[in-house]
Amino acid sequence: MSEELQNLLDKIQRDGIDKANADAEKIIADAKAQANEIVKKAKADADQEIARSDAEQKAFALRASETIRQAARDVVLEVEGAVTTLLTKLLTENVNAALSDPDTVKKLAAETITAFSSNEDVTIATGEKFVEAIRAELVAKQNIKIITDELAETGFSVRLDGGRVEHEFTGEAIAAALSKRLRPQLASLIK
Repeated sequence: MSEELQNLLDKIQRDGIDKANADAEKIIADAKAQANEIVKKAKADADQEIARSDAEQKAFALRASETIRQAARDVVLEVEGAVTTLLTKLLTENVNAALSDPDTVKKLAAETITAFSSNEDVTIATGEKFVEAIRAELVAKQNIKIITDELAETGFSVRLDGGRVEHEFTGEAIAAALSKRLRPQLASLIK
């Protein structure tokens, strides 16, 4: 009997060990399957994070490039504005200086009146310091009226057609016209 008992105990032990081994193998297989799922999910998450990071990096690079382009454009515009302002100021000063000379103004007025030669009445409005010089230059002209314009510091204006048409030959008007013509060429030089 003791042998039978021993065999029975051995069989129970073998069955227990086999069942434990089977359970262990199942646990290990489940653990490996879970580990594989975790690794797959981690890889997918990592790939997704890499893709998101790449997209963010490209967007950042694009924004940085656009910001640099805008900054460069702003600098060019600021330089263009500063140079234009400086040249306009210099141009205005030089034109005003030239049109402050009574001899220059009277010659320019005479040439202007000759260019507008017509039978209609012409009025020249100028600063007080130029009235007599222009009147002396244009004494032979019959249909010309010379009046004082208290606002005119330099140059003169010519009024035709009963004052309906007026041409400005003041320092400010001439400088503005010259500046307007120079501005496109200046802008192309700066850019």
